[in-house]
Amino acid sequence: MKILFFADIVGRIGREAVKQTLPGLKTEFAPDFIIANCENLAQGKGITERTIDEMLTAGIDLFTSGNHLWDRREIFEILSNPQYAERIIRPANYPPSTPGDGWKLFTVGAKKVLVVNFLGRVFSEVLTDEPFRLFDKILAENAHHNPAAVLIDFHGEATSEKIAFGWHADGRASAVFGTHTHVATRDERILPEGTAYITDVGMCGLRDGVIGVDRAPIIRNFMNQLPVRHELPSSGEAVVNALFIEIASDGKATAIKHITKYVTI
Repeated sequence: MKILFFADIVGRIGREAVKQTLPGLKTEFAPDFIIANCENLAQGKGITERTIDEMLTAGIDLFTSGNHLWDRREIFEILSNPQYAERIIRPANYPPSTPGDGWKLFTVGAKKVLVVNFLGRVFSEVLTDEPFRLFDKILAENAHHNPAAVLIDFHGEATSEKIAFGWHADGRASAVFGTHTHVATRDERILPEGTAYITDVGMCGLRDGVIGVDRAPIIRNFMNQLPVRHELPSSGEAVVNALFIEIASDGKATAIKHITKYVTI
């Protein structure tokens, strides 16, 4: 099984960059399943029906997310609509009463793929459940489905937490890919027991800004500590960070490749 994952897609420039590069990546890698982190789709904060529809039309099969999923009120309407609810997961370690699902069992061809989303707790302002034991529980609850692959998007700030989780999941998850920082760590590897791992895939968005937004206001903020509005140019030079993973019939990863593409929007 071949998996293609797009890191956090940031704003219109990120969406357009993915749309430009996806056809070529399909030709090059022939993925069976395409996932993307959607939490920054709409101007860098949350999602809208239009932006999700745009990415579904482009060819994304399933969306993971993170803390910014809740930045727009319409998310509650989106998650109550079965058309979208089946394609979007939120971090599983939010309280059980939180709208949406933290994991999905997706059918790819004749195989079941378990996709789980977690939010890191280190440096986070969100009080979430501990993800390590929750992963064990989710895995046990889905054991009878015998998923052909188990994929984890760990959306977190701290590299140490993500690395520790990768070791915790080694041999039981097919892949653990980190998101959230928008900076590719380029430490991709297959761990000893067969789990493909990377601390952070990066982002799809403005190349020459600061983690996807215009750099000038951010520099001013660091210099004078006054609040600024994040500005996301809709055109310019963009970067696409993605991850390709190949998984054998035993659920172990056999290949991992980080992908960086540059395009002009």
